[in-house]
Amino acid sequence: MSHLIIGILTFRIYKKREVKPAIWKILLILFLGLFSFSIDLPLFNTFVKIPILPLGVWILYFIFRNKVEKWIIYRRFAWLGFFANFIFLAATFAAIPLHHALYPEQELSTFIAKTDQARLFPLHTGAKESTLNKEVFVEQLSKMNAKPINSMGWYNEIVNIDVPQEERKEKFPYQITGTEPKWGSGLNTTLFVEQDGKGLLLTTQKKQYYFRSDVSFVEGLE
Repeated sequence: MSHLIIGILTFRIYKKREVKPAIWKILLILFLGLFSFSIDLPLFNTFVKIPILPLGVWILYFIFRNKVEKWIIYRRFAWLGFFANFIFLAATFAAIPLHHALYPEQELSTFIAKTDQARLFPLHTGAKESTLNKEVFVEQLSKMNAKPINSMGWYNEIVNIDVPQEERKEKFPYQITGTEPKWGSGLNTTLFVEQDGKGLLLTTQKKQYYFRSDVSFVEGLE
């Protein structure tokens, strides 16, 4: 949508010009006009670029400083290139609530949509030989609830100095592979299974999520 808006604005400027520059030159000016000094601001677990200074426009002005007539022809396209950054920014803001509506973070189905090839692998030497009960796992996907991550509590459990190191238990000694997230979400998710077979720790590129089941979906832990 943002590219369409930029294309319409470019065409309107082009139609109003008495002297019409070559299309490739317009595209080049637009591209150079995009260059800007920006700052990154965190928003909804992502970073957005806020354009501050029109570096591309300044560069083009320097190039055409002795060619006033050409600068008059190109300057509106150059400024459109810079303001295109704000059009992309507005599109990003509009896409954030839409993305959250399509891929809610509180629903496990966002992260695990396909389980045909799901398998369980031990990650820790103390992990018992176990297998994934795929039927129970699939059944529990719609029932698991998101829980807060108690990072400090988990850390204290693992490094408890009152327990000998060889007796300390890994909090998430298993990993599930072979699953796929909801189509279009763009989520690259790693799944770790809690030692009792009831908890899932999901790690994405930007955040971690913890879901808890009422029953174990791992066989062989008893």
